[in-house]
Amino acid sequence: MTITEKQNELLEELGFFQDWTERYEYVIGLGKKLAPMPEEAKDAEHLIKGCQSQVWLDAHMDGGKVRYLADSDSLITKGMIALFVRVLDDETPDAILTADMSFIDRTGLKEHLAPTRANALNLMATQMKQRALQLSTNL
Repeated sequence: MTITEKQNELLEELGFFQDWTERYEYVIGLGKKLAPMPEEAKDAEHLIKGCQSQVWLDAHMDGGKVRYLADSDSLITKGMIALFVRVLDDETPDAILTADMSFIDRTGLKEHLAPTRANALNLMATQMKQRALQLSTNL
């Protein structure tokens, strides 16, 4: 499944919910399903700076594809990073670097988040791309 197909699938799933409470519950549920991140990876090196909540992101190469681990101390923020992990995990660095991340605008989440949390979405997407770039230059 391509990144665009994953994005469209996610948008379709979010479209099933009629109100924002249900959408938030769904996003929080995605966060709860994230693979556990080792405690030792929750350090300053893996912290996404600028987010209101603490968000940790780790990335490594596995068979030519980027694998992400992420966590947060906030349920909604963990759900938000889970959206990106779901879309970008197990993709090549090139696919990640060229991915159009504007799909997040079509979720409508930004309009229903505090400005600092909405800004965190951009920071998360940027950090995931930066990690993919770092890994691609180490190949």
